[in-house]
Amino acid sequence: MTKALELARAFHRAGHRVVLVEQARYRFTGHRFSRAVDAFHVVPAPDAPGYAHALADIARREGADVYVPVCSPVASWYDADAKRLLEPFCAVVHPDADVVAMLDDKHRFTATAAGFGLPVPAARRITDPAQVVDHDFAATPGRTWILKSLRYDPVRRRDLTRLPLPTRAETAAFVATLPISPDNPWILQEFVEGTEYCTHATVRDGDVRLYCCCPSSSFLLNYDHVDHPAIEDWVRRFCGELGVTGQLSFDFMEAPDGRVLAIECNPRTHSAITLFHDHPGVAAAYLDAGTGTLVPAPATRPTYWLHHELGRLLGDPGSWRERLRIVRDGREALLDVHDPLPFLLVPHLQIASLLLGNLLRGRPWVTVDVNIGKLVEPAGD
Repeated sequence: MTKALELARAFHRAGHRVVLVEQARYRFTGHRFSRAVDAFHVVPAPDAPGYAHALADIARREGADVYVPVCSPVASWYDADAKRLLEPFCAVVHPDADVVAMLDDKHRFTATAAGFGLPVPAARRITDPAQVVDHDFAATPGRTWILKSLRYDPVRRRDLTRLPLPTRAETAAFVATLPISPDNPWILQEFVEGTEYCTHATVRDGDVRLYCCCPSSSFLLNYDHVDHPAIEDWVRRFCGELGVTGQLSFDFMEAPDGRVLAIECNPRTHSAITLFHDHPGVAAAYLDAGTGTLVPAPATRPTYWLHHELGRLLGDPGSWRERLRIVRDGREALLDVHDPLPFLLVPHLQIASLLLGNLLRGRPWVTVDVNIGKLVEPAGD
């Protein structure tokens, strides 16, 4: 993931020795060839029995002081669980397993935030399709609702079908297509009209050390920091109440009346951290006490991914002026003239090897995401 490279470069610039760890499937990551990476190790998949022991063994052999997970949704709980083996050797900038489980559960997160007196949309936990069909939508006239899987689903997460549909039968037919069960619960959440924002916060003991906020979209990979005091205050209050240490990414909706409501939290690094590419204080924000809160510098250029912009241009040739403006005004997230190999090897080695592997195995994929260095697959990580 680009965000792993961004942090590796930030720690390297501050004089730290960086050890990069990746699971075997992504062993051809272009980041292993970065000048910021001093050592590279392959470990089992996060849900494999030997994952935590492999991390602890590397931490011991490399003399690591700090472990900073830059994890997938699937891996975030396993990195938290690994803390019990890692902490005898090094500090871990990640919440405990029970906190990760709560934050990753959209319904439990909503309930926790509401308990802190913070605004969130109305929500209901769903374990049976009949609960959706029988939901009293008439009790909230004028409102619409969406369904989200509590378990990470890289494909269905983009489905924002508004409920209820025009008839009860149509609603029932739609819900029947979803894998809802007691073992795979979903959340029925009030849909909030308005402007969406995403945030990243690096937090130590409830104190926000590094923070950014960007206009958000499900499909666009362009990040530009904006100052939004109401959202920042929400993040600070939640993190302070929780007293958490780790990296937390929140998604918000700003309603037309100015209210900001948090719609979910992902307890892991956000790609918007690429906005700190020109800031010398990132490592200190992660590692040192009493640093205040680091935000992107006012003159920081927005970040983009060139291959993503080229893909959008191929899909819509008439958008060439917008693509040109983004490239002219922004900064390519992977490209560093002093560290060029990741920019060259992520698409031509990392992505190419994943495509070849899927073709040989007959495994489908939905799209290619150069930012996270993956093929987005059904039931993927």
